Amino acid sequence: MRPPKPEPRKDRVPLWDYLRLFRRDILSAQPARLYRAWMAEFRTPFFRSYLCNDPALVRRVLDDRPADFPKSDRVTEGLRPLLGRSVFVTNGDEWLHQRRIIDPAFEGGRLKEAFPAIWAASEAAVARMTEGEVEVELHASHAAADVIFRTLFSIPIEDRVAQAVFHEFRAYQRSAPILNLGAFLPLPRWMPRLHRRATLRSARVIRELISALTAERAAAIAAGTAPVDLATKIMTTPDPVTGAPFATAEMVDQVAIFFLAGHETSASALAWALYLLATHPEAQARVASEAAALRPEFGTLGQLRYTRDVFREALRLYPPVPMMVRETVAEEDFRGRLVKSGAQVVISPWHLHRHERIWDRPDDFDPDRWSGEARDAARDGYLPFSRGPRVCPGAGFAMLEGTLMLAHLIRAYHFQALPDRVPVPVAHLTVRAQDGIWLRVTRRDDADLMP
Repeated sequence: MRPPKPEPRKDRVPLWDYLRLFRRDILSAQPARLYRAWMAEFRTPFFRSYLCNDPALVRRVLDDRPADFPKSDRVTEGLRPLLGRSVFVTNGDEWLHQRRIIDPAFEGGRLKEAFPAIWAASEAAVARMTEGEVEVELHASHAAADVIFRTLFSIPIEDRVAQAVFHEFRAYQRSAPILNLGAFLPLPRWMPRLHRRATLRSARVIRELISALTAERAAAIAAGTAPVDLATKIMTTPDPVTGAPFATAEMVDQVAIFFLAGHETSASALAWALYLLATHPEAQARVASEAAALRPEFGTLGQLRYTRDVFREALRLYPPVPMMVRETVAEEDFRGRLVKSGAQVVISPWHLHRHERIWDRPDDFDPDRWSGEARDAARDGYLPFSRGPRVCPGAGFAMLEGTLMLAHLIRAYHFQALPDRVPVPVAHLTVRAQDGIWLRVTRRDDADLMP
């Protein structure tokens, strides 16, 4: 069964129709030709936008000259009430200062330190799962939030504050549109952005809750009683260049993006991975066979190669962040076309991951491709965590979490697709299903887990 894919729009539509489609869903607002084109230009009365699928252009923007293509303010307009001046929205020296403090907390050895917390969250996810017809996106969201709180603040999702943040964040997801007025119009800084009242309220509450957690941790650090987790590591790491650590207010911004990036992306990928296994029983059986040997040791990950490839393939077909937007600071030549300063440069993992000139059978679910030709295609068209200097610092954590969580759930339960409930992918904050992902869930017998 071929995984669902949004129906693309007609090749040419009036600007206001495009804005309406874009506000509803980024993916179906794009024309089908983008799955074959190396580059496309979009013109509006306010700016020019260039979608780049050419691997050489992608490397130039993200790897070779990232300082010449800073992150566009337009794409972050709708998120500023929640994210403030976090590493997700900053550029230049401010961004470098933030990455110099954050990156050491996610270095290779930290994965082993985080393993017990992710294992505990995976066991909790299994315990929370129910049988019957289940909306698995909600369960995946709950599980991903649990991982964030356990690894960042050493508290489970059942903690009162963690629960409050989780539920408020779901309210934020429902109220925050991908398209804000400032994303399309060149508004002056002083002009209000007309955020929805519900969005502003949820952002304020989330930041107040995070502020309380951060202040509590700062006090524990001062008293010498803080646990050794990501929050403590980040808050006690000084910038090696300036010697300055994060102030409490700066840390609140960073925790907000850790939650947005780590929770949203992991939940999206895990839910789609469960759906893909539900529609491909033979692949699910292989994951269950691998997962039968799970044990609470870091080395167990080496036995989950196929499970890891399933998660990779889910990230390819349904990249949580479907598009990234950069901006030119000088005139550029893109494939012989003059691109003026201030133009928007769109790198689209959604289209790169399904590009007909990069991937063989791009719309098919095939985890085995990762032991063969996908290695070459991935160099040109696979960036679920971005790439270059702005690559997601938590990419390794996300792969560990997704693989381990998937193995736990498949070892304990059998997931079956519902023919009358095929999910429709849409993109708002991340790539989710329009009406959720509903699957029939039944507990496995021990005999099902035998290799």
